[in-house]
Amino acid sequence: MSDTSPASTPLRTFGRFELRALLSKSARSLIWRVYDARHGQELMLCMPREKPNSTPALEHWLRMAQGAERVQHPNLAPPFEIGQVENWPYVAYDRALGETLDERLARQTAPLPIDAAGWVAQLLEGLAFAHEAGHAHRDLQTATLLIDASDKVRLMGLEVAQEVFPATVDFNAVTRRAVRESAEEDVLCVGLLLNRILSGKPVLEENDLQHVVQQMQPIGREMVRLGWETPHPIPDPLRAICNRATDRQLRQRYHLARSFWRALDGWRQAAAHDDGGPIVLLLDKLQRQGHLPTTTTGIHRFTAGSGLEAQHASALSDLVLKDMALSLELVRRVNNALKLSGHAGETVLNMQRAIQMIGLDGVQLAANALKPWPGPLAPVAAEMLRQVMARVVKAGQVAQALRPAGYDGEVVYLITVMQNLGRLLLQYHFPDDAQQIRQLMVPPEPTEELPNPPTLSEQAAAYAVLGCDLDALGAAVARHWGLGDELLQMIRRQPLDAPVHPPRSDADTLRLTSSLANELLDALALPEARRRPGVEAATRRYAKALGLGLREVMEALNPGAARPGQTPPAPAGARTAAPATPAVAPSPLRSRLAGRG
Repeated sequence: MSDTSPASTPLRTFGRFELRALLSKSARSLIWRVYDARHGQELMLCMPREKPNSTPALEHWLRMAQGAERVQHPNLAPPFEIGQVENWPYVAYDRALGETLDERLARQTAPLPIDAAGWVAQLLEGLAFAHEAGHAHRDLQTATLLIDASDKVRLMGLEVAQEVFPATVDFNAVTRRAVRESAEEDVLCVGLLLNRILSGKPVLEENDLQHVVQQMQPIGREMVRLGWETPHPIPDPLRAICNRATDRQLRQRYHLARSFWRALDGWRQAAAHDDGGPIVLLLDKLQRQGHLPTTTTGIHRFTAGSGLEAQHASALSDLVLKDMALSLELVRRVNNALKLSGHAGETVLNMQRAIQMIGLDGVQLAANALKPWPGPLAPVAAEMLRQVMARVVKAGQVAQALRPAGYDGEVVYLITVMQNLGRLLLQYHFPDDAQQIRQLMVPPEPTEELPNPPTLSEQAAAYAVLGCDLDALGAAVARHWGLGDELLQMIRRQPLDAPVHPPRSDADTLRLTSSLANELLDALALPEARRRPGVEAATRRYAKALGLGLREVMEALNPGAARPGQTPPAPAGARTAAPATPAVAPSPLRSRLAGRG
């Protein structure tokens, strides 16, 4: 990005240094490639664009630069020397640390997105460490990133472009506030760097990122979003991360380098290994905290008997289905036992059958393995988890009411629950991230220019926070539990941007029925003016595939408002009588899921 030029004749000098090339010139700093005759090596000199305006200001500059020198991190370039020439302070770095990002992009114009994300993730690691130590950069440019032959990235120039204060100011009083505000600007500039690398061209046709910041909203009028004409296709999660970093709304952007790094690293890990980043963290938490906390305390009263009479099993099944954590734990244990016994192709999602297979002692062991409510959650996060669980239960009940004749109600209910597994686990194990995702989905305030401002979808918001979507979290845990490929397919929701085709199998029917129920509950969570249109839009999407109309959907959503003479749909886990419609011959899949195989 920089204005580079060969050395002039005669040679120019700065103190003992021979100036060989200007690597970068921005509004706040300069970077020179120099030759140090004393040590016989090339260095890079970073210095402020303006000389400190007083002796106290120079002393403050040197003190801050020396403090930054003590912040040691693999992704922060160690200074070779800190000094001043005729009151011009500088920080020198060894040229052998690598080439600048400018120089790399000059010879490698279109790095792959995964490489670009790797460079920026390394930058963010070093920057986060510096911010947490109380230091800021204030002039991140493509020339301040050094990349060596093995793609290791280091940031140079920390504390070179310091705030310019009046000569009489008390530096100790203003430094802490200045660092905090400058740190957020650093994070924004990292987003601009990522945009620059992925797009293959300067942002807003400006080389100096400080000029870009001044043109962006809310200071200026420009919006910065990653365009569609890029050297390589950009994956949706990476695009969402990049666009969030430069969002026109301040509240939507990353405010901490660590948060930006988590999202970017989560995507890199998931893209490279299919189960990295937040997925690895989640699986680790599952080992220590379980999947969800139990809400049932009286399970021992039902398991005290010695027999397994049909009535006893039915009552116990009803109780288990009211406890989401226990239901999922029995599904995990029963299907894992089937897999270990050589029945890898079988899946049981009928709770009464699962209880018969695992026995009363097995139910008690499963209940004892769960943490009591609310686990490690603070009261506010526990209340949010309770609300998410209530919404999932309602979706399961709606799916039961909408299921075609001949399909087991418990199976449909549990598939609907497991389509929300990622959301439930996120709220329990990462409540702060769940809150970030909800905030990103809130539309910004309308303006004259944008009376109907766009908002992020849940998927895009999850990409921007975690680097992966919530369905991927749920699928990874289901795979970790040993559930079969058939069930893994059924617990993936129908994508919102994909058309709904008529089901070709029982698995498709179950998946679509549960997807419709979940979309209907999402519509009910919209602002009041958008609820009815949302319900109608979801109904139209699935009407032809599932043979349902708005009347059936409204009856499922409001079972208490059913017409006289109609039987309202049963809640989750309730024993349901056979439907009045003609019986449908059970398929092998339905028999296996109900445990009748």
